[in-house]
Order: sequence, then structure tokens, then C-alpha cells
Amino acid sequence: MPGRKRAALAAGGGALLAAGTASAGEATLSAGDTAWMLVATALVLLMTLPGLALFYAGMVRAKNVLSVMMQCFAIAGLITVLWVLYGYSLAFDTTGMEAGVVNLASFIGGLDKAFLNGVTRDSLVSAIPESLFVTFQMTFAIITPALIVGAFAERMRFAALLVFTVLWFTFAYLPVAHMTWAGDGGLFWDWGVLDFAGGTVVHINAGVAGLVAAIVLGPRKGWPGTAMPPHHLGYTLIGAGLLWVGWFGFNAGSAVAADGNAAMAMLVTQVATAAAALGWIAAEWIVHGKPSVLGIASGVIAGLVAITPAAGVVGPMGALAIGTVSGVLCFFAATRLKRLFGYDDSLDVFGVHGVGGIIGALLTGVFAASQFGGSGLAEGVSIAQQVGKQALAVGITVVWSALVAFLALKIAGLFGGLRASAEEEQEGLDLALHGESGYNL
Repeated sequence: MPGRKRAALAAGGGALLAAGTASAGEATLSAGDTAWMLVATALVLLMTLPGLALFYAGMVRAKNVLSVMMQCFAIAGLITVLWVLYGYSLAFDTTGMEAGVVNLASFIGGLDKAFLNGVTRDSLVSAIPESLFVTFQMTFAIITPALIVGAFAERMRFAALLVFTVLWFTFAYLPVAHMTWAGDGGLFWDWGVLDFAGGTVVHINAGVAGLVAAIVLGPRKGWPGTAMPPHHLGYTLIGAGLLWVGWFGFNAGSAVAADGNAAMAMLVTQVATAAAALGWIAAEWIVHGKPSVLGIASGVIAGLVAITPAAGVVGPMGALAIGTVSGVLCFFAATRLKRLFGYDDSLDVFGVHGVGGIIGALLTGVFAASQFGGSGLAEGVSIAQQVGKQALAVGITVVWSALVAFLALKIAGLFGGLRASAEEEQEGLDLALHGESGYNL
């Protein structure tokens, strides 16, 4: 229960509950919490299908519109199956975990929950059915590898994508989720790292993997000399809107309760997103002379990303600062950084999710402090110390995700090749790999 427990820990109150289960006799089901979490779970799935699918589809060229949609839908199906087989267990099984003790269980869960063993109609996590908690966390696991799709859009083979997704999900997503959210004995948890809804687990993890994928695959044919404008910004704006709305389930849902913590998470999510959208287009207006539709859509995502780790522990003014900083810095990361270093991150996954996630994770350590209107840091922990904890978790996530992504890509390339051929790329992946066209005129 990432958000709820960590918010309590951040306030110095200690972990509220372990991430394990309780029988019906040991805990009481809350109808209100359950109703909210049912809605939140649907909202998070909405973020991928159709939100992210539309957001990405609008930004690619017309000949590749179906390919990115197909990748998002296929990942949703694949991760769902892997999650119930072993993903939930490796992320949230607490067997062998002990507060303050570093062992294998500090890095990855066991298989006691494999095939959802023990998940029944009556088993509870906090005050909601465990089956609902399983589904809620499944939607996080779905969107994370789907985000990576934007980095290698328009050039990766479909079979390689599936192999890469299995490997990266298993060896990068699950360990980071376990270390961050599984409770006492988890590496990041015991360090006191604050990640309410997935700054490290989702966004930094995915953003770094996207950067590695963009470098390993190489640039799209003709990039950067050939203009490759988005083919349908209407799709992108609709997708951004769906992501914005769905993110309330992502962040407020991470409270795992219908309470004041969830309400504050919802408020700060809105504030940070609005500030980032304005920050991005302000920077764009100054630099390029015009504020663009793509710019405001990108700014929205930057704000949503940056507030994610902080949503349960900062106040409105902290959210305003986080959103503004992320909007401006992500603009420069997306427009200048990849040109400077020469990597083709097609849809700016690293520039928005990687950079935005890092900004949010570090600033969480600042604005969670009570003097900035946050819920307060753990007793005896200074802002500098908390930022240090955040930075250490960020560094480990960056290195581990990059290493796993690189090896996963090399292995995926053994299954029919990693990248589409020059002829397939020229024709477009819709027809070349799927035998269909998004527009039959």
C-alpha cells in the first residue's frame, strides 16, 4: 500500500500496515474505501487504454499510428497475465522480510503468492479486498512498460518488443516496486525513501529504459534531418486529457482509502499539472515565439509525472513549485538534451518521464517538510538527509533499469531482430508488421 503507509512514515508515525494480507476476522472491509479503489483502478487502466495509446498515436507519423496502439494493447494483455502468474508475488510477497535486515527479500519478493495463491474473496489488504489491490497494482505494472514504447516508436519489431517487455518487467519493474513498496525489510522502504505513487518505480524506471532503447536501436531513418511532425495532434490532446483525469486514480488511489490523504493527493495533482502546463508553454513561448498544442500536452504530462512521488506528502504550495520547475526543465530536456547528445527518443520518454521523475523524486524530499506545508519528514531527518535518501534511490534505479534494459534489448534482438528493416520503416510499421493501415482513404 505504497501511498498510505509511506505518508504515515513520512509524518513520523511509522508504517500504518504491512503490505501483506489480513483475514476477514483480523480486519474490517470498508465499503467506502473499496468503492473508491474500484473507481481508481478503472481510472489507472484508462491511462493506458485509451489514454497513452492515443497520446502516442497522435505524435507518430500516419503510417505508424496503429503500431503504437497495438504495442500499448499488447503490453496490457501481456503484463496482466504475467502479473497474476508471478508479478504480484515478486513485487508484494513479504516472506523473509525483516525491518533493518538486508537480505534477498529486501530486493525481490518470493513466490508464495504465485498464481495468486491465497487471494480469495475474503482476503483483505488494509480495508479493501486483496483482489482489488492486486488489480490496482496491476494497472501500474501495465502502464510502466507501455510508457517505454514512446522512446523507440516507429522502428522496433513487434516480437522483440514482447520479449523485451517480459524481461524488463521481470528484472527491473518488479524489484524496484518491491524495494519501494513492499514494507518493512524492503531496501528503499527501510531507508525511508518517499515515493507515494511511483516516481522511481514507474517514471524514472521507464524513462531510463526508454533512453537506453533509443540509443541501442539508433535514430529513425532520416532523423534529425528529416521533419517528422505529429500526424494528429487532436489524438494527442485527447490522450493527454485522459491521462490527466486518469492520474487522479493513479495518485489519489495510492492512498488506498477514501480519506483526507487521498483528497490532498488529488488537489496537489491538479495544482502541479496546471503549473507545469503553464511553465512549459511559457518557456516555449519565450524560446520559440509561440505556445504550441504539443507543448501544453507535454507540459501536462511533465507535471503529472513530477508530482507522482510527492502526491501524498506535499501541500498545494509545494505542488505549485514542483509543477513549475518540472514544466520548464522538462521542456529543455525534451527540446535540447536529445539534440545535444544525438539520441532519438521519438516521443520524449526520457525527457518527460525520466527527467520529470527525477525532479519530482528529489523535490519530494524538500517539499514534504512541514515548513513547506508538507506532511512532515520522519523524526530526526533533515531536508538535506531526505533529499540524500531520494537521490540514492534515484541513482540505484537509474543504474539498474539501464543495465536490465540493455541486456533485455540484446536478448530480444535474438528473436527475429530488434529493429525493423529500412524498407519496413520506410513503408511504415502498420502495413509492414501488422498488415493494416490506420487510414484507408
